[in-house]
Amino acid sequence: MDPLKHCRRRARTRRFVPTAAFAALALLAGCAPGGDLTPLPPPASAAYTLGPGDQVRVITFGEQTLTGQFSVEDSGNVAIPLLGPVHAAGLTTPQLADAIDGQLRGKNLLRNPSVAVEIVTYRPVFVLGEVNKPGEYPYQPGMTVLSVVALAGGFTYRAFEDYAAVVRGDHGKPIEGRADDGALLQPGDVVKVLERRF
Repeated sequence: MDPLKHCRRRARTRRFVPTAAFAALALLAGCAPGGDLTPLPPPASAAYTLGPGDQVRVITFGEQTLTGQFSVEDSGNVAIPLLGPVHAAGLTTPQLADAIDGQLRGKNLLRNPSVAVEIVTYRPVFVLGEVNKPGEYPYQPGMTVLSVVALAGGFTYRAFEDYAAVVRGDHGKPIEGRADDGALLQPGDVVKVLERRF
């Protein structure tokens, strides 16, 4: 049987099937958009790792010239005065603090440096597809698929609302998966709100 005809026939009989059951049947039948997507795997690590677009504040206690706000560049580095580029992408904030500390010691710039790093601004998330205001939005910790859809003006009338497709960078390699509305997002995620097929 033609899959499209099968989906249309399911749609005509929807009024006889409870909504949750219909959604499950549609997914099993391959009728739901993105039905071939596997669930988005959880992040490899619970600790947030830095990436291009993040802004950090580096605090070197007692050293104003080595304290300031810096961006993680496309190269994955932050440019620290007197040190030059320090690799940051893929590191947590404590790891970056240790890397800066190590370079200050290694270049004999400070004997006993005390360095702290905190995130000032996360890289944004992106929303496209069936939302009223697709675009780039600032990431906030605890952000979910549904909260970013709300920032993007809500669903259009054509939106499939049960789940979205999310593209996430995983060690420099993009992965795509299905994420329900309560799924937690990470900075840099691309959320695609799918269109209903019927």
